[in-house]
Amino acid sequence: MVVTAGQVEAELHRIGHELRPFDIVLVNTRAASCIGTDDCLTAGCGMGRDATLYLTSRGVRVTGIDAWGWDAPFVHMRRRWLETRDPAIIWEGHKAGREIPYCHMEKLCNLERLPAHGFVVACFPHKVKNGSAGWTRAVALFD
Repeated sequence: MVVTAGQVEAELHRIGHELRPFDIVLVNTRAASCIGTDDCLTAGCGMGRDATLYLTSRGVRVTGIDAWGWDAPFVHMRRRWLETRDPAIIWEGHKAGREIPYCHMEKLCNLERLPAHGFVVACFPHKVKNGSAGWTRAVALFD
């Protein structure tokens, strides 16, 4: 499944949160519960182009997800591509960053233990020499 802007908007309404610039958005797909199983690479959903641009156009610059990647699991992405042959669907959430830059974190855990909103996220990245990605220690802080 690829999450749409409408679904993001509906979820924000459901939890009673209005996005503000520089909010960090964490997406719990329940994929983290599959870590260590054969379902790990296929679990969860992905954030589509319009969902990503919905967030970034409102000032979100850092996102996180518990799934293998920000986009739909590749097996689902491939299935959609075989049906449509539309190259725009390949890594569409990642590529949305070409229009409005953002950073995302993948494979987060314990998102189900967090409240819907009302906490601070601190991200401590590890620099990888000549790399375009690396790992991050993401920490939720509460009053």
